[in-house]
Amino acid sequence: MGFMIKLKNWLSKLPLFVKLLALLLLVSLVFLVFKSRQGKSQKVAYQTAKVEKGTVVSTISASGSIVSSNFIPVDTTATGVVKSVFVEEGQKVYQGQKIASIELDFEGQQRLASAYSSLVSANNALNAANNNLRQAEASLEKVYDDIKGHDTDETFAMKETRTKAEVAKDNAYDNLKNAQTSLSVASLNYRMASPLILAPISGTVGSVGLANGMVLGGSSSQSSTTSSSQTRVAVIVTEGNPIASFNVSEIDIPKVKQGQKAIVTLDSIADKTFTGKVVGVDRVGVTSSGVTNYPVLVQLDNSSSEILPNMSASVNIILETKTDVLTVPNTALVENSGEYDVQILQNGKVVNVPVKVGISSDSLTEIVSGLKEGDEVITGTVSSASSSRTNSSSPFSSFGGAGFRIR
Repeated sequence: MGFMIKLKNWLSKLPLFVKLLALLLLVSLVFLVFKSRQGKSQKVAYQTAKVEKGTVVSTISASGSIVSSNFIPVDTTATGVVKSVFVEEGQKVYQGQKIASIELDFEGQQRLASAYSSLVSANNALNAANNNLRQAEASLEKVYDDIKGHDTDETFAMKETRTKAEVAKDNAYDNLKNAQTSLSVASLNYRMASPLILAPISGTVGSVGLANGMVLGGSSSQSSTTSSSQTRVAVIVTEGNPIASFNVSEIDIPKVKQGQKAIVTLDSIADKTFTGKVVGVDRVGVTSSGVTNYPVLVQLDNSSSEILPNMSASVNIILETKTDVLTVPNTALVENSGEYDVQILQNGKVVNVPVKVGISSDSLTEIVSGLKEGDEVITGTVSSASSSRTNSSSPFSSFGGAGFRIR
């Protein structure tokens, strides 16, 4: 008790800065003791995987669409009563051959008249666009002749006139292309509203959706419909299998070669995959918004009536396949100045081991040298205190695009 009184009196005589310093030292000491005990309670455990032999498939991925299908739908927007069906399933037909005829009701007659009016307007617009383009080209040619006939260099006024003429010609050309597109749409709408349905292509009738006396349109329609205003008349099957076009980046295009195998998926057929092969590679490319892509054509090995033109598709093009090779998970690899290491445990300590790698998929990488089958490599850590997992980041997480492992 007397000691505490003496200590208290002694502390009260100390300067304020000494008291603050002593308090700071005490707090630091308590913190260090706490951290030391915490560190001992939070031991780090390592996730590991064994080096195994397997198959690595290196691929690249791209997106695109179906450009041709051997199942061609024949649809109509006509409404009324089916008068005649001229074909049957399995029958060969030629382009332009009659498929069916319909006696139009009032709604069908109105739709046909409207489609014809739109077709006439679109045709007139195309003629006008053609005339405008010819006039713009003639005006530009005259400007060029005036510049050539001038004794001195092109003046500012001449340059301005030339620029305006070139812009006018370009605009006229764009208007012509738009008019051609509008005419194609109007022609299709008129053909679909027509009471006489013709085969759009030669082939074999795969199915027929109409019969004599059937009523098309309204709630009384007995036929299958592709939308609220279209009726599926028939399906024509052509020779050959569907072809899809995919846009491949300038980084990946040098790896693509004709004949490579591919795996195709379609957004609209989520439960199926289709195999195929590369049948065409565009080495010129198309640039849009500063980005260049190279169209690659893939023909499917088999077809399906579900595959239709313009459907969205994705592809994995197989670049290389290696079987019975040593593999490790991509998460085991650590990049070090352009070289690659894996980490192993030796006597409880983490040791880096240099390795030489080969091809890679989205989950596995081939090990050419540096490891043997059965070795264990670190793929991540587990904290025993928080049970949170940390996976090592790998430079191969996207190496070679998507891929597959086959055991």
